[in-house]
Amino acid sequence: MNRRSILAALPAVLATAPAFAADKKWRVGVIGHTGRGNYGHGLDTMWLLLPETEIVGVADADEKGLEAELKKLKVSAGFADYRKMLAETKPEIVAIGPRHIDQHRDMILAAIEAGAKGIYMEKPFCRSLVEADEILAACEKSGVKLSLAHRNRFHPVMKTVKKLIEEGLIGRVLEMRGRGKEDPRGGSLDLWVLGTHVMNLAFYFGGDPVSCSAVVKQDGHLVTKADVKEGDEGIGPFAGSEVHARFELKDGTTAYFDSIKEAGVREAGFGLQIIGTKGILDFRIDKEPLVSLLPGNPFQPVAEPRAWVPVTTGGVNKPEPIKDLGKFLSSHMAAGRDLIAAIQENRAPLCDVQQGRQTIEMVSAVFESHRLGGERVTFPLKTRVNPLTLL
Repeated sequence: MNRRSILAALPAVLATAPAFAADKKWRVGVIGHTGRGNYGHGLDTMWLLLPETEIVGVADADEKGLEAELKKLKVSAGFADYRKMLAETKPEIVAIGPRHIDQHRDMILAAIEAGAKGIYMEKPFCRSLVEADEILAACEKSGVKLSLAHRNRFHPVMKTVKKLIEEGLIGRVLEMRGRGKEDPRGGSLDLWVLGTHVMNLAFYFGGDPVSCSAVVKQDGHLVTKADVKEGDEGIGPFAGSEVHARFELKDGTTAYFDSIKEAGVREAGFGLQIIGTKGILDFRIDKEPLVSLLPGNPFQPVAEPRAWVPVTTGGVNKPEPIKDLGKFLSSHMAAGRDLIAAIQENRAPLCDVQQGRQTIEMVSAVFESHRLGGERVTFPLKTRVNPLTLL
């Protein structure tokens, strides 16, 4: 792959990198909360890797956490109250790091009200469709570009794979199958925290979700009102150690998501498989290479063993031509540069607020279908609150 092809693969990420450093320094405000979601998976340190940005302030309600963070980031402006940090430092970009999502809505709206141009935030997006609707409306009214840390959506191989599918690499697509990590968080928490990665990939390839039918179980029995409690990581009303969901996507493909608490080998199933008549494409979340291919009809036994081969931006079973691509993605540098480009070009980030709401709608649809006895529910959902509150 020549330089022209590489730049075409990453128009908003790699290709624009030199221009940013020369143009200006983007002012970044970092919000974290030690002990309540911390700073996500590196949403604080990512800005140190981007010479076109400078961290102008850090907010953390935990005193010791804030002290440690200021030393780590080599920043002097620290605040216990993120609203004060936003008002005094006036950042153009706000990083919302806490993994506990009960804080996300308030932090996002505060950043918008303070005049931020862009927001980069940890997933999951927020607690309910009520919150998602409110955030989306605020972003659209203000013109703020919000980007969500589903890092796989910033991987240039996504376009490569989509083209290969269209060209018939795996024949006719029959279905998609996704699973979470199925560790001690398996079931509903897995759906929320890790399943959103998987579902975000599924609707990239299959289009918007059309309907969902699902069941949720707690220790072997169907979840009832008596099982509902306050969930970990600020999720809100929560229940379920086992989830089985079926989605119909816009292009007619059926996508499944399943998670069972402590079902097997740690992380063995965490990802998405697109199954076709001529092969399987396997996506391992946040791994490099992201995609592997198992050629051949998956339902037809053969005498000789089949081997998985990598799929890169260079093609099937080709070396990755983009140097240090895995690090560029895992460090959030790709997402950070895409957000800056989105602000400059007045376009949506590659993983934007609309997709954030869509992942929450897919999660909500699982519980809404279960609440209705496994009934097929259609999108957009009529129920915008957490369906478990209506059991």
